[in-house]
Amino acid sequence: MRIIDSIPHESMTISIFQMNDKYQVRFEAGPMEQIFKFHVEEVKNLEGLKAMINSEFIEKTRQRFNDMFLQMRG
Repeated sequence: MRIIDSIPHESMTISIFQMNDKYQVRFEAGPMEQIFKFHVEEVKNLEGLKAMINSEFIEKTRQRFNDMFLQMRG
């Protein structure tokens, strides 16, 4: 697996990896992480993948981090 790109964000680290026939998008915020896997056929190429990881996708992921943080503190 190798890192091929990243998406800038003010509160999360978003890294894109490629391994065989899959892309992995890793979101990191503090001690938590979320990983989404996409088959190459689904997104066609890196640009197609980055188009899927739009502002709405990122916001939903950020909200999920908030829920995870509250659960950790719970």
